[in-house]
Amino acid sequence: MNIPFLDNWRKKHGTSRGAGVMSRGEVSEQGLGELLAECEVLRAQAAEHGVELDDSVGSLESLDQLLPRWRDDPEVLLRLGSDAGLYLGTVLVRGVAGAHWEVLEDGRPVVRLASGRVLDVVEAGHAWAVDGTPELSQSYAEAAEV
Repeated sequence: MNIPFLDNWRKKHGTSRGAGVMSRGEVSEQGLGELLAECEVLRAQAAEHGVELDDSVGSLESLDQLLPRWRDDPEVLLRLGSDAGLYLGTVLVRGVAGAHWEVLEDGRPVVRLASGRVLDVVEAGHAWAVDGTPELSQSYAEAAEV
């Protein structure tokens, strides 16, 4: 995906090594959503297993059914966990009324629900990648209920 501001950001900040990837107010909400929806490692892993990531709850359920072979590679595990969380956030923002991306002071992207509740979706993605729980579809269902 071609996102012009990303190249400029990388020139100023270098490659990100942690969860905080940007400063507040640096990009528009639409641009932020596009950036966070990329999830390259997760999309590659899903495609390898015939799972289409179409930003639906059904795709979260399909991801929950994958055999966790990524757990053998710590680098893939870390990146896949982040991507899984960002994908969960993308599905929430696109599917739950009033849900939107927000960047915390420390640069972590989170999803804020209409109720005001803040979800650290990256943390949820890492838990899913490492332990398989909570399932991504379960995290979505719990957030959608509120």
